[in-house]
Amino acid sequence: MPRFFKRVSKKAGLSPGTLVHVGKQKIEKPVITVISYSEKHFEKRVAGSVSEAVSAIKPGKTVWINIDGLHEVGVIEEIGKKLGIHLLVLEDVVNTAQRPKFEDFDKYMFFVLKMLNFDQESGTTKSEQISIILGKSSVITFQERPGDIFDALRNRIEKGKGRIRKSGADYLAYALMDAVVDGYFSVLESFGDKIEGKETGLVENPKSEELQEIHSLKREMLFLRKSVWPLREVISGLERSGSRLISSKTRLYIRDLYDHTVQVIDTVETFRDMASGLLDLYLSSLSNKMNQVMKVLTIIATIFMPLSFFAGLYGMNFNTDFPLNMPELNWEYGYPALLLFLIVISLLMVFYFRKKNWL
Repeated sequence: MPRFFKRVSKKAGLSPGTLVHVGKQKIEKPVITVISYSEKHFEKRVAGSVSEAVSAIKPGKTVWINIDGLHEVGVIEEIGKKLGIHLLVLEDVVNTAQRPKFEDFDKYMFFVLKMLNFDQESGTTKSEQISIILGKSSVITFQERPGDIFDALRNRIEKGKGRIRKSGADYLAYALMDAVVDGYFSVLESFGDKIEGKETGLVENPKSEELQEIHSLKREMLFLRKSVWPLREVISGLERSGSRLISSKTRLYIRDLYDHTVQVIDTVETFRDMASGLLDLYLSSLSNKMNQVMKVLTIIATIFMPLSFFAGLYGMNFNTDFPLNMPELNWEYGYPALLLFLIVISLLMVFYFRKKNWL
């Protein structure tokens, strides 16, 4: 169960604040991207060092520093030293098994979120940890690997669309979290289509191999809940925070983000109930299908009961010398008469069964 529990045993016995990467290495070398902008200015570049990236933080500009790759803890530690970030925060950054959380350190805020995307080929949810540090005029993001859901946000910043270039770092942090939550809706839509399609298939034609798919779907919903449920606490804590880093205008958007978070959690809970109900639907449909088969077999057996009786009775081949005379055996039309009699009995029984709606 590697998606639910990552190995953190290598941290056992170490002092608090010791930076140890927990998780898989997903990139060969960390990449530091710097986006600096104001209302009339935009610049994007790949920084060759931590010092170069940090030097971009200047008054009058909003700076977004993104680090892809968490396995080289020396890079993370250097960023922390230059920006005055606590070691316990950096420890949470490199621990990819960290639960979504929010912490206010007065001079900066720290967020941990889970970025989700749905893999169409495997039908599973892929998760990546996103850590965000919000400063007065800067936002630092830490990701496990390149490739994310922030391309639309980068495009808005570059082209100056919306109000993002006119707003500060607090609005950028909100926009990042909003993009993560919007990604949840895309994942939930995929699962919604999958669950509805599975319900239709189970009602019409339940198959034995679908039992494993139902269990897999239930596990996916459990994984979704584990990733999404703490998010409400994160956004709620941010909304209630009285930090000077969040402007009054941005707080309105955070309130809307909280509503979206509640909607996501409600949808996840609904899908969890539906996924659990799929097993009951499967068993019920399978039982109904078996009942239909047994019904047909019972009717067939019932029809053949009198036919078997008469066929057995006249198949004993008693001749007329026997004390109990069976004249039908020597009757010229005895055989076709018996066949006609059996056919009539069968038709009458079928007619009766149809009248009773048993067929």
